[in-house]
Amino acid sequence: MTQKRHITAEDLYKIESLTDPRWSPDGENVIFVKTHISEEHTYASNLFLYNQESEELQQWTYGDHRVSSPRWSPDGKKVAFVSNRSGKNQVYVLPVKGGEAKQVTETENGAGNPVWSPCSGKLAFHVSLEPTDSLTEKNEDKKEEKEKLKPFVTDSMKYKADGAGLLDDKKQQIAIIDLKTEELNQLTKGEDSYSLLAWSPDGSQLAFTTDADAEDKDFSFNNELYLYNLADGSREHIQTAEGYVGFAAWSPEGDQLAFTASGRTYENATHSELWIRNQTSGVAECLTEGIDAPVGDYAIGDIQQGAGVQGAVWADNQSLYFVITDQGNVNLYYASTEGEVYPAYEGNHHVYGFDVHGDSQKIAAAISTTENPGDLHLIHVTTGKAEQVTNVNSGLLEEVEIVAPESVSYESTDGYTVHGWFMKPAGYTEGEKAPMILNIHGGPHAMYANTFFHEMQLLASQGNAVLYTNPRGSHGYGQEFVNAVRGDYGGGDYRDLMAAVDGALEQFDFIDRDRLGVTGGSYGGFMTNWITGHTDRFKAAVTQRCISNWISFYGVSDIGYYFSEWQIQADLGDIDTLWKHSPLAYADQIKTPLLILHSENDYRCPIEQAEQLYIALKRKEKKTRLVRFPESDHNLSRTGKPELRLERLNHLTGWMNEYI
Repeated sequence: MTQKRHITAEDLYKIESLTDPRWSPDGENVIFVKTHISEEHTYASNLFLYNQESEELQQWTYGDHRVSSPRWSPDGKKVAFVSNRSGKNQVYVLPVKGGEAKQVTETENGAGNPVWSPCSGKLAFHVSLEPTDSLTEKNEDKKEEKEKLKPFVTDSMKYKADGAGLLDDKKQQIAIIDLKTEELNQLTKGEDSYSLLAWSPDGSQLAFTTDADAEDKDFSFNNELYLYNLADGSREHIQTAEGYVGFAAWSPEGDQLAFTASGRTYENATHSELWIRNQTSGVAECLTEGIDAPVGDYAIGDIQQGAGVQGAVWADNQSLYFVITDQGNVNLYYASTEGEVYPAYEGNHHVYGFDVHGDSQKIAAAISTTENPGDLHLIHVTTGKAEQVTNVNSGLLEEVEIVAPESVSYESTDGYTVHGWFMKPAGYTEGEKAPMILNIHGGPHAMYANTFFHEMQLLASQGNAVLYTNPRGSHGYGQEFVNAVRGDYGGGDYRDLMAAVDGALEQFDFIDRDRLGVTGGSYGGFMTNWITGHTDRFKAAVTQRCISNWISFYGVSDIGYYFSEWQIQADLGDIDTLWKHSPLAYADQIKTPLLILHSENDYRCPIEQAEQLYIALKRKEKKTRLVRFPESDHNLSRTGKPELRLERLNHLTGWMNEYI
């Protein structure tokens, strides 16, 4: 048997990502998107079809462009999808019986999110427009005006966003195209944005969300659910708990509307729940009220490109399926309109995409585990039998050694238990001592999960044990647990992480306690900074896209002014509290060699956070280094330019290798 090699940073280019599986209406085929990194260092994705009867895989689109959002027409004769092959995202329609895909939108700022009409003759979609622009009019004078160099002027607190930069006046609108006549109908316009969700089975209504009725947009963090009447353009407001509505879908008969919503009780730490609204009575019932876990996928990974799980999928008029994030897993659940809720498919895995074919009682699911980046699985609802039907990364998995993480749990303070995973070094030989790296996730309201993580595998391949955990503030362990970090950054969460390190040292005696490293990004970067300012036990640290100063963060981050109030529970009128929770306040105490990795276009945690820390450390002649990544935002490690993702990994592992 040929000995497998250790995984490398360059293997990031060999991992393929399978996402967004969708059943054909007849239940014979599943279409999905497969993404890889091309030789030109770009992300390339194409449509693939799995035929259930022949068990064959067919490639439906080709090229090094990106595609997304494959959607079957209700009659099963066409597939709509989004592609950037023309230079920007536009909607295309592909005939199932063969032939070339036809571009059906040609909007100046692109188009996306295609939603079929029940008759299969029309598509609703998103389009970006300035308030005074019309989808059907072209204004060359305005185009020339846009090309002139002008100052940026704003009256809004929400004037920038990570990944988008400074926000112009464009807003997301909803439009419909008739595929036969090519007639365009713009449904919404003006100075508000609208998010299209679903088309009613009788064709009369569209469900959408907006904050158009908010009195003060600077402090509006809710969106409201509405129904748009296509006959007369009227809108019906659907009353939900004050908060965020992320999804809606009608039952097959159109008499019920399912939606997911999270309230404001714990601000952005509040669980999302699944509701069913009776369209006749107008009464909505929460189906997941008795489950102390959020509806949706809150797992963190670094290889599932373009993944997005559906809020819920109706199997028939009385039942539907959805996912819940719980205890390090993302599992499928079943619910009936009578209030019955129970797990439909459980396991140590991460369901990051799924669809249901009600007639055949089968679920198509994209599932990842700690040892598999992700494949298509078919689940028979009636028998519970599940079958993996693709092996998109078989070549790489047969070539490299994959370290199987071990689930661990350690007691912390305040009665909390910290759950996580421990990885031995790749090729570990019994009796050898090994360094250990603690890796801390961002959020903080996210969750490490039973999913594949290339970065963790890489750290283990370099001869390190790896510990990654879900301290308080993480999703998946109850509403109290996820809320416990708010107002206590650097308190209980720090104790949780140190309890996990102590527990691992006690459980695994081969760890060299004199060679410990720590790293993390975003909130994990904040915590890396905090740890190095409060203990000298770590011999190397790498902070990524970090927060160092809550006082300046309040005004420079795209979310700073409200995130600080929600999470640190202080504003600029309480400088003492903001400074008390700022790692920069403890920079003099940092003795650990600290590498600072930061993206230059990060608007979530702007690079001044890294610059302040770096200069403070250099002024005190501490061991540090700053690495700036050009043309990169907060999501560098997940969706950034591939060659820079590679550079990031090499800097991370290089620093750890040098000091531990």
